[in-house]
Amino acid sequence: MHIRILQVLSMLLLIFPVGLAAVPASSSSDLAAQVKKLQEQVTALQQKADRAQDYIDICNLQAAYGYYVDKTQWDQAADLFAKNSTLEIGLRGVWVGQDHVRAYLHKLPELKYGLLFNHMQLQPVVNVAPDGMTAKGRWRAIMQVGVLHRSAQWGEATYENTYVKEDGVWKINNLHAYFTYYVNYYKGWDQGGDPPPGPIPGFPPDQPPTETYKLYPDVYVPPYHYKNPVTGK
Repeated sequence: MHIRILQVLSMLLLIFPVGLAAVPASSSSDLAAQVKKLQEQVTALQQKADRAQDYIDICNLQAAYGYYVDKTQWDQAADLFAKNSTLEIGLRGVWVGQDHVRAYLHKLPELKYGLLFNHMQLQPVVNVAPDGMTAKGRWRAIMQVGVLHRSAQWGEATYENTYVKEDGVWKINNLHAYFTYYVNYYKGWDQGGDPPPGPIPGFPPDQPPTETYKLYPDVYVPPYHYKNPVTGK
C-alpha cells in the first residue's frame, strides 16, 4: 500500500510542473505550494514505510536468533551479531565482540538425543531511531530446558537489546537477557526457584555483569528502554 501511494504521488509531481507555465502567476504560486506539500507528504510516507520495514526486519532477526538457539546452531546465531556486539545472559557476565560471542555460544550444549532447549521469543516492543540506523527492543523468552531422565526446568528471561544497521543489514548490537525465574519442572514455581546457570569453567567473561539482581521468588523488574506510550512517563 505504501509503495502504491508513493508511485501515485510521484506521478503527480512529474505532471504538475509541466502545467505551471500554462497557468496565471497566482495559480502557479498555488500549484507550486501544492507540489511542495505533496513532496513533503511523499518524504513523510517514505520515512514511515522505512521505519515499518525496519520493525519487520528486527522482529525477524530476533525470531531467527531464537530458532537458531533452540537447535543449538551456534554459528548461525553468532552470524546475527554485529562486529563490536556484546552478549550478556543472566549473571554470567559480558562477552565482547562477535568472535567472543561465537566462542561463548559454542560452550553451550549441542543438540542431541534427549536434550530439549527451547527459547521462545515473545512480546516485542521495538523502537527504531529516527535515522533508521539503530534501534532498541524488549522481548520475553520462555525457556524449556531438559535432559532426558535427569533434569527439566522452566525459565523466563526478559531481553533489553539494542540493534544496529551494519552494511545496510540489521544486526544484534547488545543482547542482554535478564533471568527472572528458573524453576524445577517437577517441583513447580510454588516451591521457589533454582539459581540461574552458573559460570562456564575455563571461559571467564570479558567483563563482569552490568547489573546484579535476584531471581524469583525475589522480584526484579528489568529497566525499560522506553517511556509509557500513553503517558510519556
